[in-house]
Amino acid sequence: MTKKLILPFLICFSFATWSQEDIDSTNLLRVGYTTAPPFIVKNGQDLEGINIWLWERIAKDLNLDYELVPMYFPGMLDSLGNGAIDISINPLTITSERSKVMEFTDPFYASNSTIVVAEVSGFRKLVRFIKAFFNQNFLKGLLILLFIIFLFGLLGWYFERKANSEHFRSNYRGIWDGVWWSAVTLTTVGYGDKAPKTRMGKIAALVLMFGGLLFISGLTASIASSLTVTQLNSNPEGFNEFKERPVGTIGNSGANQFLKEHFFKEIKTYDGLVLGLQGLKRGEVDAFMYDEPILKYRIREDSTFSKLNILPVKFDVQFYAFGIAKHQTELEQRISQRILEIMETQGWEVVLNEYGLTEL
Repeated sequence: MTKKLILPFLICFSFATWSQEDIDSTNLLRVGYTTAPPFIVKNGQDLEGINIWLWERIAKDLNLDYELVPMYFPGMLDSLGNGAIDISINPLTITSERSKVMEFTDPFYASNSTIVVAEVSGFRKLVRFIKAFFNQNFLKGLLILLFIIFLFGLLGWYFERKANSEHFRSNYRGIWDGVWWSAVTLTTVGYGDKAPKTRMGKIAALVLMFGGLLFISGLTASIASSLTVTQLNSNPEGFNEFKERPVGTIGNSGANQFLKEHFFKEIKTYDGLVLGLQGLKRGEVDAFMYDEPILKYRIREDSTFSKLNILPVKFDVQFYAFGIAKHQTELEQRISQRILEIMETQGWEVVLNEYGLTEL
């Protein structure tokens, strides 16, 4: 009788022990990340940064067992969406599209996007100026101007060739005399070496003076307008200046979604920030748009990007949070609560200041 009771007990105990071990083995969280300074910085074999500090404190306080899994950014989002990883500790922008496939913790930092452009050399500025000066409208105006000078020069010679042969020679060389007189009159130089004496010659001169004055004023305004537009394009004041120009950003990022929603026509996506900034240096795009704190830190710390400038433009306010797989809703609530508690401590402000950030 005793043996009959002991055997079922041993079986139940073994089953319970196996079940507990199996459960414990599934508690190891897979935590995906990709470098995103100053939030995640790879220093040799070690990881540091704002998000690393925050995650390690959360994991310690909540007794979470985990393994860090390095990944590329687009692949990390896909893995989070299909449950291949449990958490992404990158500073993910909360968007409606991402919320369909993953959960988000409460945000721990608010930021915005900005624009980076390559420093323009003096030679490129000169080329832009020449292109702006000799644009299509300018060349049309120049041809019309030459036609006016030749036409009135011909008329002046025709009216003056007999009565004023001293100034307008009667042979074919007199045509040059008329063209010279027409150019001097139209430009208001007024050398006085040639002047009409006949009535028709003087009428032609009046039409040339007043009509030419109006035409040259319009041509001057057109050139000034073209140069002004070029100057504005060289020193843009907002992201709308780039809607017709090729721009770069990171694929699957909040900035990429923002640019699509605001009808940017030429968007080139990159797999990483460094690749995008290198593409900007090579001239593949006219500007690179991404999260401001990440751009500032990378350009400040990497001397190879010293010729890149961040424009004083801020747009697309973003809220950073950890991404959690859909099946980990309970874990998301626990982590969110701990994030809120940590953000109320002075240690959080110290960490932000250490990496040159402040609360928005």
